[in-house]
Amino acid sequence: MIWSLQKAPALSTEAFDQWCKLLEERTGISLSPQQQPFLQTQISMRMRELGFAEYSEYYRRVTDGIWGRAEWSVLVDRLMVKETSFFRHRHSFECVRQLLQNRIDNGQIGGSFDVWSVGCSTGEEPYSLAMLVNDCFELAQLKPYFGVFATDISMPALSKARSGVYSERKLEPLSSHEKLRYFRDLGDGNYKVADKLQDRLCFSQGSVLELKSMPVEKMDVIFCQNLLIYFRRWRRREILQGFADRLKPNGMLVIGLGETPDWKHPQLARVRDERVQAYRRIG
Repeated sequence: MIWSLQKAPALSTEAFDQWCKLLEERTGISLSPQQQPFLQTQISMRMRELGFAEYSEYYRRVTDGIWGRAEWSVLVDRLMVKETSFFRHRHSFECVRQLLQNRIDNGQIGGSFDVWSVGCSTGEEPYSLAMLVNDCFELAQLKPYFGVFATDISMPALSKARSGVYSERKLEPLSSHEKLRYFRDLGDGNYKVADKLQDRLCFSQGSVLELKSMPVEKMDVIFCQNLLIYFRRWRRREILQGFADRLKPNGMLVIGLGETPDWKHPQLARVRDERVQAYRRIG
């Protein structure tokens, strides 16, 4: 029987543990036993494409030198859930808008306003951040002086983000005003991010396990939503500590609501808004 028509072989508990260990070592992502069917499905689909019949054979492939690293990149992209949209959870974005607007109103914009979108996926989040930051500068009749640094572990997702091209359906969360100001109709059902916005973004591959190597400059805002849920509790705290160290004075850290509800840091104060989980650097 042709391999592509065969039922996927069962992934044993031992093999599942082996794959989970590799995934956590390389990405920090931890899978629960309940996610074994998901992992089996994604790996077996890729095995079909390449003609592998055994999980062990494919495992050797992804752990074998340069070719293995290339294949690992493909597999990890399959395993990442890229559920994202423009202005997903508006309250979190409005928290950033309020921070910047208060600085403008109080004459506290002295240098570049720098934002970091962590786990940016296909780009909707960092472009949303760039839109609201640009809005604030233009409404105040100030020359836009800001940058958005966006990172993700997936190269295919970053390639999509860099293109800045999205379907009309993807733009549904935007207001007509936002759509008109920041997108150009390509005439084929797709829209492209305006150059004035796209020029403000820098996309780069990176893992939160390597915070010390990115980004170099400290940030006014670090925006990291729906990423920490993939990590063990101790690693979440380690990542959050790294974020805290990368904030400028009075900078803001925004994470997904409820991802680490009891986290505290001596130099950060939680924003008093139950609709968001955000922290301001006070020390």
